[in-house]
Amino acid sequence: MITVRPTGRTFASAALAVVLAGGLAACGSGDETKAEAESSSGTVTVGLQAKGIAKPTELKVEKQQSIADKVPAAIKADGKLSIGIGALPTGFPPLAFVGDDDKTITGAEPDLARLVAAVLGLKPEFSNDTWENLFVGIDSGKNEVGFTNITDTEQRKEKYDFATYRQDNLGFAVKAGNNWNFDKNYKNLAGLKVAVGAGTNQEKILVAWQEKLKAEGKTLEIKYFADTPTTFKAIVSGQIDSYFGPNPGIAFQISQTQGTPDAVRNAGVYSGAGEALQGLIAATTKKDNGLVNALAEAINYLIQNGQYKQWLAAYNLDTEAVDTSLVNPPGLPKSNS
Repeated sequence: MITVRPTGRTFASAALAVVLAGGLAACGSGDETKAEAESSSGTVTVGLQAKGIAKPTELKVEKQQSIADKVPAAIKADGKLSIGIGALPTGFPPLAFVGDDDKTITGAEPDLARLVAAVLGLKPEFSNDTWENLFVGIDSGKNEVGFTNITDTEQRKEKYDFATYRQDNLGFAVKAGNNWNFDKNYKNLAGLKVAVGAGTNQEKILVAWQEKLKAEGKTLEIKYFADTPTTFKAIVSGQIDSYFGPNPGIAFQISQTQGTPDAVRNAGVYSGAGEALQGLIAATTKKDNGLVNALAEAINYLIQNGQYKQWLAAYNLDTEAVDTSLVNPPGLPKSNS
């Protein structure tokens, strides 16, 4: 089952992992990939070699000298930006996985990293690690920045700086044609059967809503399934009304089923941090290494000039857009970590 931890990581389902696992460890060796060749040409193609998971979109992104000048000398000395991706062992579409050439690290997160590197005039160099080793790499300096669905949290701020770029959202998947919408109101769940992953952040939220509805004399039936494909089959068959899970995973499912009898749609999103705070995903650097402000300015350049919107659209992640990149805004409280 796709899950989201409160401290910010999305895991792919086992069924999807089988499709995407081939060659995951191959990145970083062999001939230069097409994506790497583009890096110095002022062009970044998002969704390149993404196995049909995204619509390939060629974007022009020129180096912005005023922003590039803010990159610390020690980081830009080699002309590269070392980017950590925590996608081992199997990847998690649509955010990060190995492309159809069995070596290109692709997905929404690596593609944004490529766009940011282009603004900074640096060549992106990826290190694909496990989730845990991604942070080890940031701590050691091997990874100058991490782009892997990392949530801004107060606990992490003790060691890292953040430049935000996407909302950390959960979503409600329903069968295409079902006109029900969540509308950010738990009362709209009354009388429904909703699936969720056991032991997840979204289960905690859903159970709290169930208890509120029970106190109001209403019902919410929570269902559990062995894996994600089974869950979505239950939606299409009418066995359940909705699935409450990570928004990117739902976006992926929408892209894969559009125009088929198994088509689903997103009936509303909700912050992974709960009602009181909008969770945010951020580019993550070692605290006080001096890079975070340049990253935020690069992301804001992409927002202001339209490439950011096109990047989100390519991966069907429009519902996670932010208006601006913030440096170290309030994060998920330690009590939620």
